Amino acid sequence: MNLTVFGATGGIGQEIVRQGLAGGHKVTAVVRDPARLTVTGAGLEVFRADLTDPAAIRPAVAGRDAVLSGLGARSRKDAGVAARLTRAVLEAMRAEGVLRLLVVSAGPVGPERTDDGFLDRTARAVVSAMLKDVYADLREMEAELARSGTDWTSVRPPRLQDKPVTGAYRMVVGGFPPKGRFIARADVAHAMLAMVDDPETVGQGVGVAY
Repeated sequence: MNLTVFGATGGIGQEIVRQGLAGGHKVTAVVRDPARLTVTGAGLEVFRADLTDPAAIRPAVAGRDAVLSGLGARSRKDAGVAARLTRAVLEAMRAEGVLRLLVVSAGPVGPERTDDGFLDRTARAVVSAMLKDVYADLREMEAELARSGTDWTSVRPPRLQDKPVTGAYRMVVGGFPPKGRFIARADVAHAMLAMVDDPETVGQGVGVAY
């Protein structure tokens, strides 16, 4: 497949690029600073662009089979970036007639979880309060997806880890894996690539966790 990756210098984005190339896909990595992209390989195109300008990123999505995005806030002070940049990506996709889009969101953005014990629920409530602006940004991003008319999927992981890919995660379309607390960034990337051509995930939030 011919894929475009936004947020390609982030933890999940670089894994999407790396695993996509390893899987034999052609990958366009859209970046602001090419020096931050450590992945190399045959089939890789590095596209430097201002991510806030839909016209500038149109060539990066034109003719692609799917777009995958790891765009999001790196800290609380970056809240707002996910919705703003995803809006630009959607505008570029609409202009080029590209439909398939997968984005990284977060577990707390999905349906309320009632399967865990008191301590887990309390911990999630504390984290949600601390990151309320970040989660509000992701909810707005998901609202943009729902209005977009694209074949979107929002991938919702819990706490992220820097560990190798295992492929041993669980996915729940429209919900979240029971007792799911962690997942490696590499496995989020693996899941996103696996969902690219999965029609059951179109127009859905998908919880992923161990």
